[in-house]
Amino acid sequence: MPAQLLKLYPENPDPKKINAVVNTLQNGGIIIYPTDTVYGIGCNIYDARAIEKLCNIKGIKSGKYQFSFICADISSASKYVKNLSTPIYKLMKKSLPGPFTFILEANSAVPKILKVKKKTIGIRIPDNAITRDIVAQLQNPIMTTSIKDEDEIIEYTTDPELIFEDFKHQVDIVIDGGMGKNIPSTVVDCTKEEIKILREGLGQLEL
Repeated sequence: MPAQLLKLYPENPDPKKINAVVNTLQNGGIIIYPTDTVYGIGCNIYDARAIEKLCNIKGIKSGKYQFSFICADISSASKYVKNLSTPIYKLMKKSLPGPFTFILEANSAVPKILKVKKKTIGIRIPDNAITRDIVAQLQNPIMTTSIKDEDEIIEYTTDPELIFEDFKHQVDIVIDGGMGKNIPSTVVDCTKEEIKILREGLGQLEL
């Protein structure tokens, strides 16, 4: 069956529609959703079949994951990382919700399928009420990666209706949360003593 195109408003997301998205994730579904940067595609981190399906959609081999977790807040994110030091916590608190991905050391709470060859995870807490409401109600993160376009000029598709046309036979729900941006998040490596920006994106980090 083709995906459902679901209109949601970031200013006041409809709880019934959020509940429908959460039910889809709990039943192994793949969703496409807005963030504060580019549109993302993801699934429940605890559903191995959904993770494999997501890898197939993205053309990624098993164990080669480069996905991040979308979390509702820093408190829920801290359940999946080792040693969240005071300086890193303060930096995250100052920067989030916002257009950043913080790379941190993963702990044993991260599902084993996601730690095959990777001991770090990216943490995203986007400044977007739709996505944060979804993970808050789901009560665990969703695994996320960006929707990329094969067009080398565009790179990121920003129109949810065009995204729906491209992915309607591969995913379960495409959330129309308005036009997306075409600049990804800023990626910040916090796994070593010196904090390092791995990718300059939309977020301007204030150290």
